[in-house]
Amino acid sequence: MTSNFSIQRATASDAHEVAIMVGELLHEIMSAIGMQAFNFNLHETSAKLKDFIDREKYFVFIAIGGNTSQMGFIALYESYALYAEGAFGTIAELFVRPGYRSQDIGQRLIEQAKLFGNSRGWKRLEVTTPPLPQFDRTLAFYEKEGFAITGGRKLKVAL
Repeated sequence: MTSNFSIQRATASDAHEVAIMVGELLHEIMSAIGMQAFNFNLHETSAKLKDFIDREKYFVFIAIGGNTSQMGFIALYESYALYAEGAFGTIAELFVRPGYRSQDIGQRLIEQAKLFGNSRGWKRLEVTTPPLPQFDRTLAFYEKEGFAITGGRKLKVAL
């Protein structure tokens, strides 16, 4: 167990290291569900993330250990909807590396996201979990952090 970590807002210079963790997250999801649900290219993801951070389209916070190791991250973006009564945040990715789980890192990343959202005037935070039942623990984590199931499923169509 470690409590020696800090949460820092990522800058464009952190994009490569965060992109590595994105790859780890996507690999973990695809391994659990047994299908190639995502395409991942480290170079392309790093470049996109750097651009998103530079243009403030994405807000990323990193959990950094005392030895400067990156333990996990949360990525957010701002959206607008009438049903949400205005601006709100969406958690695009939340990942804690397996060796650091169950050490309150995810909880602290969520707390940081809530503080950040309040500072931007967001009315709420939304998140979609990976597929269930493979990610029941993820759902339980979010519920413990105050998130409530609102129904429905996330759907997509390629453009």
